[in-house]
Amino acid sequence: MYSDVLDLRDFYQGSTGQMVRRLIRRRIRALWPDVNGLRVLGIGYATPYLGMFKEEAERVMAVMPASQGVIGWPPAGPGRVTLADEAELPFPDMSIDRVLLIHGLECTEELRPLMRELWRILAGGGRLITVAPNRRGIWARSDRTPFGMGSPFSPSQLKRTLQANMFVPEREDYALFLPPTESRFLLASAGAVEELGRRWFRAFAGVHMIEASKQIYASAARAKQKERHRLLSPAAQPVFGRLVVQRSEVNKEEE
Repeated sequence: MYSDVLDLRDFYQGSTGQMVRRLIRRRIRALWPDVNGLRVLGIGYATPYLGMFKEEAERVMAVMPASQGVIGWPPAGPGRVTLADEAELPFPDMSIDRVLLIHGLECTEELRPLMRELWRILAGGGRLITVAPNRRGIWARSDRTPFGMGSPFSPSQLKRTLQANMFVPEREDYALFLPPTESRFLLASAGAVEELGRRWFRAFAGVHMIEASKQIYASAARAKQKERHRLLSPAAQPVFGRLVVQRSEVNKEEE
């Protein structure tokens, strides 16, 4: 079940949400240092992380699921966000170069249709970053943040989910080692705690991030197998023999 869009907005406007945005954006930027001329799409509630791409990408857009709700983005200028069914994304095949999925995978009730839609719209050389709550992390156990909603994933579960839906995990990263807090002292030390956690305590990160590529050959192989099975099907019967039988039956009826 998705968080309400207003709750998500309020979280990211608070001090804890601002810290979360800063730390996760840093890791996303490390995975995607250059998106110049590319088309970037955010799925779920990705708008807090898309602003850094607006000046360099060819196009930056966001889709918010219908069960979550939608709010306008960016605050100024033309709108770049739309409300859509997660299983029917309003984009042509292979039209997106980069997809950021956050506050989406753990909440969706249509996991496989969502992943197949992402596979469909992603270009051949495109990349997908999935950000999901870590099952072992403290953030998945706290319902005071959006990362406590839905079903968290262990790193191995997240990889298997991607592989089962025709994606190839390429690189992984971790974030949010500081517990959910509003203490100014702890928030000020978030950067140091983050570096320490990424070096020694990755298993307890708040979120796990995987960059994946599109596995193109899987679909083509299945299509070829179906075609071969159809051509060599033993159930095929001679057409001319059937025609002769039908004509003989017609002649009997006329007599």
